[in-house]
Amino acid sequence: MSKSAAGFLILALLSGVMHLSLFEETTVTLPLIVCGVFSVLFVLALAAGRKIKFDPVLR
Repeated sequence: MSKSAAGFLILALLSGVMHLSLFEETTVTLPLIVCGVFSVLFVLALAAGRKIKFDPVLR
């Protein structure tokens, strides 16, 4: 896992916990929206961090 992916994961978790601790209702709030954005960025950082090796065998 890259450093940026780990950072986005931590930010998503923190904003999700903040939403759960501040609001008891299931309304859409700013911390919940931020949690969703950081979760999407986490998935994109995981996809971008993959190292795909291309090793063709030319004979």
